[in-house]
Amino acid sequence: MKRNLLLAIGLVLAMIAVGAVGCEGYFGSGDAEIAKNISSQQDIGIWVTGEGKVNVVPDIAMLSLGIEAQATSVAEAQQEAAEAMDAVMNVIDGYGVDEKDIQTQFFSIQPVRRWDNGDNGKEILIGYRVTNIVTVKVRNIDDAGSIIDAAVAAGGDNARVNSISFTVDEPEAYYGEAREEAMADAEAKAQQLADLGGVKLGKPIYISEYSGYISPPIIYRDFEVDEALPAPTTAISPGETEIQLTIQVVYSIS
Repeated sequence: MKRNLLLAIGLVLAMIAVGAVGCEGYFGSGDAEIAKNISSQQDIGIWVTGEGKVNVVPDIAMLSLGIEAQATSVAEAQQEAAEAMDAVMNVIDGYGVDEKDIQTQFFSIQPVRRWDNGDNGKEILIGYRVTNIVTVKVRNIDDAGSIIDAAVAAGGDNARVNSISFTVDEPEAYYGEAREEAMADAEAKAQQLADLGGVKLGKPIYISEYSGYISPPIIYRDFEVDEALPAPTTAISPGETEIQLTIQVVYSIS
């Protein structure tokens, strides 16, 4: 009886030993070392952010303009809006703007009401308003002011100019310069941190790029003009815009 019990215990211990050897083969020492290295790379190093900025003179003007017409009926408002918008579009076409550079930005037909302070106090319908706004990409930036003036003259009292902003047609051409500046900025920051921490800066082990394009809009506002004087030309100054690129870099240390 005791002999059988000892044999059973020995068999169980042998199975446990075999299982342990199998586990070591499945989770080999080499794999464990790799996993350890990956984990250490995430926890040990210097993480920095680098920024690169390039100032560029814009070569594209983006105009947001169109018309707004109001009448007592939808049909009348639509007709007035269509005639005014047709005149505005003829002006834009006259400056050689390609059809692909003109896009409808907003179109709406809305009822117009006012509050009646009579005995019952209620809103009454007084007409309808039609709004049609397009975005125009002006590639000859020197024409921007003249297009605004001509469009306003053609659209008359129905003309609307919402805004003008500036951009660069091919910003990718400037990303290389911004990228070099961002990488140099990241390395300088990492080196300073390494010196302060008393460690040696190694090679980058992780790099990620976040690009952005900044172009603050310039708002065009209506102004009154003395009709006795010659009509002035709207002055447009594109100034400079900024292309910004940000990267994150992780450096190893030793």
